[in-house]
Amino acid sequence: MWKFISRVLAISFLAVGTVAAQPADTFVNVNPPQPTEPGKIVVLEFFAYTCPHCAVLEPLVAEWKKTLPGDVAFSSVPVAFNQSMKPFQYFYYALDAVGRLDLHPKFFAALHQEKKRLFNQEAMIDWAVDQGVDRAKFTAAMESFGVKSKATRADQLAKGYAIQGTPSVAVGGRYVTSPSEAGGYQETLDVANQLIDRF
Repeated sequence: MWKFISRVLAISFLAVGTVAAQPADTFVNVNPPQPTEPGKIVVLEFFAYTCPHCAVLEPLVAEWKKTLPGDVAFSSVPVAFNQSMKPFQYFYYALDAVGRLDLHPKFFAALHQEKKRLFNQEAMIDWAVDQGVDRAKFTAAMESFGVKSKATRADQLAKGYAIQGTPSVAVGGRYVTSPSEAGGYQETLDVANQLIDRF
């Protein structure tokens, strides 16, 4: 009998140790959990082009995405905390619409390393044209219903996940981590990997 009790206690302690290996303060629970794509582990990277921390995390995310399992559906979500940030959302989704998301990291560099003042739609379009993008197509994309619908959806996602700052990484509709919770940039992705493993 005592051997049985000892074995149960040992298993209980082992279980507690496993939970402790992923401390809860490295992420927050999403309440209520958000609906996600059936059959997929949805991972969302909430970012803002004006955020210097997002600029640091971006190249790490670019490499991390290549390592994600096949059942993970990854998306970047541009966040607008105020009206002045809306053009940045349109810019990101316009890049996607014209097939030039290769310019996504270059735009971060233009803002944060080259210190270019690309804060309105006209300046963003001029910059994209300088990178070889067709002005008429890009302007039409930025002003299109499709792009603005995606920006509206991004606002809904940020609200649903209660995003207070960027960058933040949401996993499976249930968890959100960030450099402030995880303790660093690479640590954010390490915690995200641990959260992916829960599904």
